[in-house]
This record gives sequence, structure tokens and C-alpha cells, in this order.
Amino acid sequence: MLNISNVSKTYANGVKALNSVNLRIDKGLFGLLGPNGAGKSSLMRTIATLQQPDSGTIEFGDLNVLTQPNELRQRLGYLPQDFGVYPRVSAVDLLNHLAILKGLNNKAERREAVDGLLAHTNLYQHRKKAVSGYSGGMRQRFGIAQALLGNPDLLIVDEPTAGLDPEERNRFHNLLVSLGEEKVIILSTHIVDDVSELCSNMAVLGDGKILLEGNPLEVTDKLNGKIWRKIVSSDEAADIESEFAVISKRLLAGRTVLHVLSDAAPTGFESTPANLEDVYFSTLIASRNAA
Repeated sequence: MLNISNVSKTYANGVKALNSVNLRIDKGLFGLLGPNGAGKSSLMRTIATLQQPDSGTIEFGDLNVLTQPNELRQRLGYLPQDFGVYPRVSAVDLLNHLAILKGLNNKAERREAVDGLLAHTNLYQHRKKAVSGYSGGMRQRFGIAQALLGNPDLLIVDEPTAGLDPEERNRFHNLLVSLGEEKVIILSTHIVDDVSELCSNMAVLGDGKILLEGNPLEVTDKLNGKIWRKIVSSDEAADIESEFAVISKRLLAGRTVLHVLSDAAPTGFESTPANLEDVYFSTLIASRNAA
């Protein structure tokens, strides 16, 4: 279990990235949702021992993450939002190099681990190609391969599907699910569908604070009967937004679909089942209105 208690972080420029964050994360996939600038990457970097918080504690099992960073790194796999690669270096050579850096010194065991991870991430047939020439999805799968070196107990993936096409996104989802329940896996993202499809537990982070935590199905069920939908023109949408608590809008066949949060049916709206996107947007709006 990963236990995060009262973690805060303010950068030198005065930005308060984390504000008394508390989370308990068990084994399995945990989704951390939040808009850009919410503090997700700051929290991931802090858990990954890449920066120290100003206050608070982080424990992973019997480890104090902040005072035992080297011990945590031996049990950690980390896929950051952006990662660089050496030009003209093949996947197998680069993964072998990273395995040495991670302490896999036995040549036979290292080769078995590297080949196994390339096969597991569906990259074995491309192992001799330069990673710098990989597509976005292939690079993300390589990122997971390097994160899994040493069979870590804690895996952190930060915005892993941003920019991927639907096919690569599905491949990446299947890869994460295949890792099973034996690890603590934190999926940090602003893509609601990733959390809805993959995670048994989640939290919403906004302005450096935890705004909501729970099981996606349970938090969604609390909004059923309170979400109302109407399909309108763009001109009508502006008028409705000034009158009702619109929590989201999207385009459908050139028209605008509005979702409104209300205990009673607004005039002209129809009831629609709540989804995790409704939970996410209503949570962010409530937080902004309370600020």
C-alpha cells in the first residue's frame, strides 16, 4: 500500500502545486484525474523521489519514501509524461543499457529480462529499430518496458495515452491490464475514459488538492437522476449556459450536446445516465465556485 499524508509543495516562483494531499492507494490500477496544471505531475515526481515536498510523509509498505529514496527506487517503475531517448540506438540496446543501470548485472538474466519485456510490450519484432524512430504508441510501450525492469512493486505512468491514436491507446490499455493486481499502479491523466475503463479506484486533483476520491462506478451512481441533456445549436447553447448549471458540452453531428446538473428536470431537457465525465466536470466546477 502507498500512503500519502499531508503532502504539500510550493515552487520557488510561488506556485503551490500540492496542498495537503492525502491518499491511500492499494494494489491494482488507481486513476488520478485532473486538468493540466492541477498538480498531477508534481505529485508523481514527488512519489518517484525526483523532488522533495515541503511537508508531509509518503510511505510504501514499510518504506519511508522521503528518507529512503534509494530503497524505493529499487521497487519503482516510472514512465514520465515526456522522456528522451538516445538517437540511433536500437530498442534492445537501449533497454539493455537501462537494465545495467538498474542493477541487472548478470548477462544471461539481463538478456532474458530484456527479451521478455520487449515481447510483453509487443516490440520484439521491432527490437533492432532505433527507438527515436518509433511511433508515439511504440515509444510509450517501450517506456512501459523500461519501467518494468526489475519487476517493480510500484508503477507510475504519467499521461501515458496523450496523443495516441485509438488503436495504440487500446494496446496500451491492454498492456496495463495485463500487469494484473500484483502491483500498485498509478495512472495519472486528464483523459476521463482511461480511468473509467481501467481503474477500480480514483481521485480527482484540482489546484493541488484532492477534490474527490472513490470507486468510479460508485461516485458516478451518486449523480444518476441529476444529469439532464439537451441537443441545441451553438446560439442556443450560450443562452442556456447563462441560465443553468451546465457542467459539460460537446459536439455531435455539428450540434452541441449540453449536460446540466440539477435535482429537478430543467425545461426542455431529458434525463440521461450519469458518466464519469459528469462526475469529473461537476467536481471541478464545484471546486472553482467554492474558491
